[in-house]
Amino acid sequence: MPMPTEERVSQLVAGLLERRGFDLEGVSIAASGREQARVTVTVDGDEALDLDTIAELSSEVSEVLDEADEFGDASYLLEVTTPGVDRPLTAPRHWRRARGRKVRVTMRPGVSGPEDADTFDARVGITTDSEVALVLGGKRKPHRVTVPLADIGRAVVQVEFSPPGAAELELAGGVAPGRPGPGEKDGEAADSVAAPTEGIVE
Repeated sequence: MPMPTEERVSQLVAGLLERRGFDLEGVSIAASGREQARVTVTVDGDEALDLDTIAELSSEVSEVLDEADEFGDASYLLEVTTPGVDRPLTAPRHWRRARGRKVRVTMRPGVSGPEDADTFDARVGITTDSEVALVLGGKRKPHRVTVPLADIGRAVVQVEFSPPGAAELELAGGVAPGRPGPGEKDGEAADSVAAPTEGIVE
C-alpha cells in the first residue's frame, strides 16, 4: 500500500490541532528503515509547548492517522515536534510569537532595509498583519523602526547567550506572553516525542 502524501496527512491532522488551539507548521514523511516511514508533524502555539502537551498531541495525532487507515498494515514512526530556532519567520503569527527575540533579517532583492542595510540584526517588536517594529542599535543605542513584512525576504531567530538591554527590550514591547525570553530554553524539556505506531491491523 503506498504511503499517504504530506498534504493528505496535513489535511487529516490540521483540524485536530486547530481545535486544540495549535497551528500545524508542517508535515514531512521520509523513509526510515525497511518499509517504515518517519512522519514528522511540526506544531506551534501562542504559548510554548511543554513535553506533556507534545505527548498528548502525539497520541491524538496517532489516533487520527490510525482511524483514517492511511498506512494500512505498515508501521510508521510518528514524531510530533515544535519548530526549531532556525525556522524562518514566514507568517505574521511567527513574528508575534518571536517578540523580544533577536533576529537576522535579509531584505528582498531590490529593497533596502533600515539604514540602507540589506542584512541586519534586530529585536522583534510589535507585529501587525502587514508590518513589524524592529529595534536596532543593540544595548548601546536602541531605536525602533517599522518594516513592511512584504519587504522581508528571510528572517531567522538568533541564539543569544546574554540578556538584552532593558531599554532595548522595552522598545520591543517585552517578550510575547507565554513564550521564553532571550537566552531561555524553549519549553521545559525535550521539544519532541517520537513513538513507533503499527497502524490498524484488522
